[in-house]
Formats: sequence, structure tokens, C-alpha cells
Amino acid sequence: MGPLTTLHATQPLEEATVHVSGPLPLTGPAAGHLRALGATMKQGEAQAGRAHISLTVPGLGTVNAETAWADVLPDADDADDEATVQAATGVMAVHGRRDGAPRGLAVDYAATCASVLTVQGILAALVGQARGGGTERVATGADRAALLTVSQYLAAACAPEAEAVPMAAGGPPFTASDGTRFELEALEPGTWAGFWRELGAPPEAIRSGWRPFQFRYATACAPLPEALHATTRGVPWERIRQAAAVAGAAVCPLHPMTATPGSAAPWTMETGKPWTTRPPVPPAPEDPARPLAGLTVLEAGRRIQAPLAAHLLGLLGADVVRIEPPGGDPLRGMPPCCSDISARWLALNRHKRAVDIDIKSAAGQAELRELASGADVFLHNWAPGKAEQLGLDAAAFQAANPGLVHAYTSGWAGRLPDAPIGTDFMVQARTGIGEAVRPLDESPAPSLMTLIDVLGGLLGAEAILAGLLQRERSGHGVRVESSLLGAAETLIAAAGHRRRPAGFRRPLPTADGWIATTDDSAAAARNQRTALAKLTNQQALAALRKQGLAATPVTTDLASLLTDPRLDGALGRDSHGCVTVPSPWRFS
Repeated sequence: MGPLTTLHATQPLEEATVHVSGPLPLTGPAAGHLRALGATMKQGEAQAGRAHISLTVPGLGTVNAETAWADVLPDADDADDEATVQAATGVMAVHGRRDGAPRGLAVDYAATCASVLTVQGILAALVGQARGGGTERVATGADRAALLTVSQYLAAACAPEAEAVPMAAGGPPFTASDGTRFELEALEPGTWAGFWRELGAPPEAIRSGWRPFQFRYATACAPLPEALHATTRGVPWERIRQAAAVAGAAVCPLHPMTATPGSAAPWTMETGKPWTTRPPVPPAPEDPARPLAGLTVLEAGRRIQAPLAAHLLGLLGADVVRIEPPGGDPLRGMPPCCSDISARWLALNRHKRAVDIDIKSAAGQAELRELASGADVFLHNWAPGKAEQLGLDAAAFQAANPGLVHAYTSGWAGRLPDAPIGTDFMVQARTGIGEAVRPLDESPAPSLMTLIDVLGGLLGAEAILAGLLQRERSGHGVRVESSLLGAAETLIAAAGHRRRPAGFRRPLPTADGWIATTDDSAAAARNQRTALAKLTNQQALAALRKQGLAATPVTTDLASLLTDPRLDGALGRDSHGCVTVPSPWRFS
């Protein structure tokens, strides 16, 4: 154990002091999360440029963190605020797929993700210090965060194979005859077909609509047959609810941005029993970029939320062991593939070790508990009640290993009893994200980019790192739970619970592409929209910059990022030939 003087701490950052300064979009979430972890805040004045956070824990050490709009992109003109970061990194391209043209997210998504990554970097550095090593400096950027959020889409776009479904504009939400706009969730083809048959949809439309709907998580678009939209427009909302109940599907009307019963933090933490016999402490990490080296993480996750959280811990040096069903994760074969492995799967799971375990069998449950007895973290995102049903809940694991950090990344954290199934788009619908991400002249609609799954994964990693630090400071095991609801609340807080004005962050077309201005330059540039449309991208940029207006080209083809001079070779390829994005952090 490192040179700690504060033992039995009740919070990970008990007695810590934090000084914060810089742009509010980059510092706001971080300041709130550090405060919720027990730190005493000393807020500086909001200012343009980089954000600075200095955190000191008595008896442990100091970490200085810096967060910039552009940390990979070398030219400030290419990423000077949220809008230009979204444009340059492909976020506008992915979010705009449903509409058939690039669109900016009206909420500060890249900045929010960067702020959470900043907290992760600080906590990881402190865990390293607690183990007798670590570092005092960490840096990240909104551009690094944005590239991480599109990494699955980027990996697929650069794979040698084509997508399994057509890529075209379209998708939910649907509209009932009384005007109710709603999201639908059906995880199985039988459920999908049963719902539409109840409403009398044409059989061919039902059949052809399933795969685009099923793959919308992966493609960020869903070109559904018009007959399906016409079907819902012909029946009232109550009939749609009845059809969903009969078929076992989930439907949720789009809610406005309203506060949900929450807490000060997007996760909860509970200190468990102390270690009776503490295992030998692994050697202090030598590489400052790998403060979790020597620690073991067991991950039993699916889709995005838990796998991404574990991926981030792996980037920080942890040995991640992925628990998969007998025969392996079926998503390994999801097209497009690189060297016969799904590019999207690799984006979240490369470098993890895999163990096949049948958790439904008594032998498999015993094997998993045995693995957990020698691990530092167990992470899962199983459906509510599944862990208890299988005898694999937190109590069972911590009985085998009192020093374990047990982490659950859930959908609703048990806080909304009337909530629908806890998947990304349903959480967006229920919490009003459809309003937050679109300006006033666009109808509210959840983004088909998996915003909440990704931010939920970031918050899951943040909670686990806080748990590891709490374990080091207290000598007790820890239980943490993060949720998609917490991710949505974090994003709505970043939006200020208000919708942006018409045309906000909407790129401007040119003769050969699109350009996006900074938020400060947008009004002046829109007044020249007609003239700019006759110019090439480069001519339009030159004309705007001559007037002192900041703008950048909008990436519309994700594969072009590989050779984009703005990224200066920052992207790479793994051993399978799959594209990789830069690490979210720089430690020194």
C-alpha cells in the first residue's frame, strides 16, 4: 500500500482540495463529480481556452489536470469549441445519419465526455499514487473524447467489408394518430413482428424493417419502410400501448426535459466489509500511463455500456478478463469484420482476455465466484434481478472477496418504477434527451448515435476508479452502481434544461461539402449562407477567416479521418487491421 495517512476514509476524496478554472462546458461536470466524491471546491473564474484542475489529497499527493478543446487536432481553427470539435471528429456525421446530412448535437456532448474523462484521469493517477507510483499530471481534450465516442462507427467505416444493412436516412421515433411521438424497443424478431401484426402492418414491411431497426445501434440510422410509419399514424396511442403489451415490446412517449428524482452524482457508492487478510499489493506501476497495471478486472457485459467501461480500465493498464457465454460472444461476428472479428466488437474489446462460462449452471457460477476471489473489480450490466436470481449478486462476490470493487452499470438504477426497458434510445425518450440534442426548429427526436450508452460507460469507469481509490484509502471493499439514467441526467444538466435556438450548430453547405463555424461565429456566417454555398470548402473557410470568423470542414466520411491532415496520423490500426483512436489521456 502507498504512503497514505488518511485511513478509513468515508469518501474517496475526503480531505481533498480542488482548484478549478477554465471554460464551464469543460469543467462543470468534473467539478460536480469531484465535489460528490468528497473534495472541497475552490472555483476559479470561467475563461476561454484550456481548463485546469489541481487536486491535492493530504498524505497522498497532488494531481494537475488540463483539458483542452483540441489536444490531438493541432490547429485551434480546427477545434476551438464544441461545434468545431463535433465537426472535425465525425460526431456531426454520425448524429446526422438519421436526417441524411450532418447535424450538430445541440448539447455539449464532447465537452461533457471530456470532463468525465478528466475525472477518470485524476482518480487513476491517485490510485497509482496510493500504490506507491503514479503520476502528477494528466491531460485530455474534447477532441480525444469525441473520437472515443465515434470509435465503433469509425472502426466499421474503415473495415474492408460492407455493412450488413443499407445505410440511409430514416428511423424512429414513430407518431400515433393523436400526435404522440414515441420510441419502440423490441430486442427479438418475434417481438418486433408481433407488435406490428397487432397493428395490422403489411407483412413485407414487417419483414424488411427488422434488420435496419435491429442494427440502428450500430449504424446510427434506420431506413424503415414508410408503411410502418403510416401504420402508427393510423392508430391512437392507447392502441399502440395495447399492441406492445400483447407482443412484449416496449414503447415510450417522448418526454420533455424534466428533472428526474436523482442524486448529486450519477452513481452511488457503498463501502462494504474490510479485508480480513489483505492480499499482496502488486508492484507500483512503472509506466505513468498505466496506473492500474497489476490489477484484474472481470467484465460480464453486453452491448456498449459495461464493455466500454472495462475497455477504459484496460487502457489504464488493468488486466481485463471478459466473461462470455459458451461458444463466445456472438457479437464477435457482427459485420463488418476485420480478420474475421467484428470491427465494432474490437473497438470495445481489443486486448481483453476471454473466458467462456455458463453462468446459468451451478458449475459456471462457482467458477465465476472463484475467479472473482482473485480479482480487484467485477463489472456487469445484466438485466435487473438477474444477478440475484443466479446467486451472483454483490453479497455473493464480496463474501468470496471482501476487498472486491463490485460494479453494476444499470439502466435506471431502480429510481424510476414506471420506466421502460433500460436501453439507450428508451432512456433518451424517457428523459427528454430528444429535446436536448435538437434545436427549436427540429422536432424532438432521440439521436440514433448511442449517446447514453457511451456516456454511461464513461460514468461506469469513473465510478469504478472512485471505488478503487476508496478501497485503497479505507481498506474496505466497495459497491458502485452507475446508470444510463445518470448519464442522461448529466447530459441534460450540461444542456441547462433548455432547448437551443433554431439552426443551432447546423453546418453550412458549400459547393463541395460542408463547413461548421464556432458557436460565436455562427450568426455572422449564416448571414452569408447563399454566397458560401457557391464556394468550395477551402474558399468558404478562407472568406470566413478573413473576417475573423472561426470555422472548419465537416467530416462527412468517417473513413477519411485516416488521412485527414487535421489529425496528423493520430489514428492507427491494431493487429487485426482495425482502426484505433488515440488514448483519451496523456499522463506525465
